[in-house]
Amino acid sequence: MNTKTTTIKNVKTLTLVAMLIAMSVVGAMIKIYNTVAFDSLPGYFASLYFGGYIGAIVISLGHIFTALTSGFPLGIPNHIIIAVSMAVCAYFYSIAYKKFNSYVAVAVGTILNGPVATLIFVPQYGWGFFVQMVLPLTIASFANVFLAAVIFKAISTKIKR
Repeated sequence: MNTKTTTIKNVKTLTLVAMLIAMSVVGAMIKIYNTVAFDSLPGYFASLYFGGYIGAIVISLGHIFTALTSGFPLGIPNHIIIAVSMAVCAYFYSIAYKKFNSYVAVAVGTILNGPVATLIFVPQYGWGFFVQMVLPLTIASFANVFLAAVIFKAISTKIKR
C-alpha cells in the first residue's frame, strides 16, 4: 500500500487558492460594465504569490463566475476564450513581475487584458465592439493588476509561504 502524506504546506496552499477563487466570485459581483468586474484581482495576486499557473487557474475561474452571474452575454464558447486569454495575461503578468518590476508588470497586464484581449473579438463582432469595450476593460484591467501588485507588495513580507 502506497500512501502519500499530506503536508501542511500543501493544505495551506490549497486553502489559500480556494479562498482566492471565492474572492473572485465575490469580485464577480462587483461589475464595472457588462461582464467587466473585479473578478481578476485575486487571479493576478495568485499569479504573483503562487506563480503563473495557479494564477491562470484562479483568474479563469473568476471570469467564468463573472460571465455566469451576467448570463453569458457573449455565449459560453466566447467566455471560455476570454477565460483562456485572461489566463495567458496572468501568466505573463507573473513573468513580467519576476523578470522586471511591478511597474512593467502592471503595464503588461493592463495592455494584454485590455486592448489586446479585446482585439481577439474584432473579427467576430467588428470594430464597434472593440470601441465599446476597450476603455472600460482597460480601466478595470489597470485597477485589477495595480491593486494586485500593491496588495502583494504589502503582505508578501508579512506572510510566510
